[in-house]
Amino acid sequence: MRSSHEVAKARKDTSFDVRVWQIRSYKGARGSSHTVRWTVARTQRRSTFATRALAESFRADLLSAARRGEAFDLQTGLPISLSVQEDADVSWYEHACAYVDMKWARAAGNSRRSIADALATVTPALLADGSTPPNRKLLRKALYAWAFNTSARKAGGPPEDCVGITRWLERHTLPMSSLDDPVVIRRALDTLASKQDGTPTAANTFARKRAIFFNALEYAVERDHLPTNPLRRVKWTAPKVADAVDPRILVDRRRAEAILAAAEDLPTAMGPRMVAFYACIYYAAMRPAEVADLRASDIKLPPLVRSNEEDREIESGEWGELLLSHSSPALSTAWTEAGTRRESRQLKHRAKQDVRPVPCHPRLVELLRRHLDEFGTAPDGRLFRSRYHNRPLSESTVWQVWHKARAAALSPQEAASALARRPYDLRHACVTTWLNAGVDPAQVAEWAGHSVAVLLRVYVRCIAGRDEVAKQRIERALQKESNS
Repeated sequence: MRSSHEVAKARKDTSFDVRVWQIRSYKGARGSSHTVRWTVARTQRRSTFATRALAESFRADLLSAARRGEAFDLQTGLPISLSVQEDADVSWYEHACAYVDMKWARAAGNSRRSIADALATVTPALLADGSTPPNRKLLRKALYAWAFNTSARKAGGPPEDCVGITRWLERHTLPMSSLDDPVVIRRALDTLASKQDGTPTAANTFARKRAIFFNALEYAVERDHLPTNPLRRVKWTAPKVADAVDPRILVDRRRAEAILAAAEDLPTAMGPRMVAFYACIYYAAMRPAEVADLRASDIKLPPLVRSNEEDREIESGEWGELLLSHSSPALSTAWTEAGTRRESRQLKHRAKQDVRPVPCHPRLVELLRRHLDEFGTAPDGRLFRSRYHNRPLSESTVWQVWHKARAAALSPQEAASALARRPYDLRHACVTTWLNAGVDPAQVAEWAGHSVAVLLRVYVRCIAGRDEVAKQRIERALQKESNS
């Protein structure tokens, strides 16, 4: 790579006649601004920043370049090292943006958000040595909400309060060649293993972010920015953080039914509409995003039977079946293609059109049939939607009804505890019930949409009574050996 002096000799549109002036600050009703002024070949240049720290950092870069005797570009007014991109090593920031753009079109909304989150987490560890961001919160906002969101970046410039930090970031991230250093990679992994408050991140969260970082480095190899993926050479073990389900969150059937009944009795129109929603999670271990996209065509209910005593059709008490093939996770409109809060996708970890059969408990059969009779479906067959205009069910509704029903059904002590704090905890309770009933783990994994390895790792603390069965089997085996 040529030096800035070599580049300057090869170009005629440069000058060494540079003067840098003091920062001019302005404070008005809408806030403060700080302008850096300088001249190149007697032509005045200026750049305005939201904070004085950003302005001082930029001014220091200009002064350093001028003192080194570096030529300035007449067109941009910047030092050659900053203005001539074709002669500079691609920075991590540039590469990360290119990686996001490459992934964007084919990624689901949650995947896009995960990619932006992982890259925004690791980027502060990939700043030039000694560089400290003037404002870490603004840095995170600029990366997560704009730089690593292709749609937002193509729509226009960064948010007004992030303009300065974005310019600073463009100048202060490491060149990709520096990522070939194991010290840099270890620093990046340390950052990924910690939350923003410094506490260790969950094992599955770290694994997800590391996988995204690994894939971004693989893309760098593909684009000839790196000879090999440096993560392959670094032996680094993440701190062990338990990701098993806490048994204290598990709710039994009596309390689960009490919460369903409380939702039915809430003085709100959405309460009764949410009973079958929560029942799908508790009795069929469905993810909330899967319930939100459940359609009438996905449900196979057993026929009703006629009661001779009451001369009417009643539930047969038989099991039904759910054939799941879609999921509609709730997320910010910034990450969806259509700008909606829910986007119908294939099941998690499944291919498009793949179907996951799940048994439908007789109690769930009853609640689903009642829901269909009372509330019908949206035009596209969805069971659960907002009260008006058939809009997708909002995440806030799911949480608000749950919190009210939970508070009404549980005692004050239970309500203050971790017991069933989230609707998702009903799924954990269902899977635990299946395992404790002696259902084969492979079958439970299939119904729940897990791998067997993940299933056993996550629910290992919630399997009750199996140790006694194992001890009895061992004792019988030893007696058999002693008698032979």
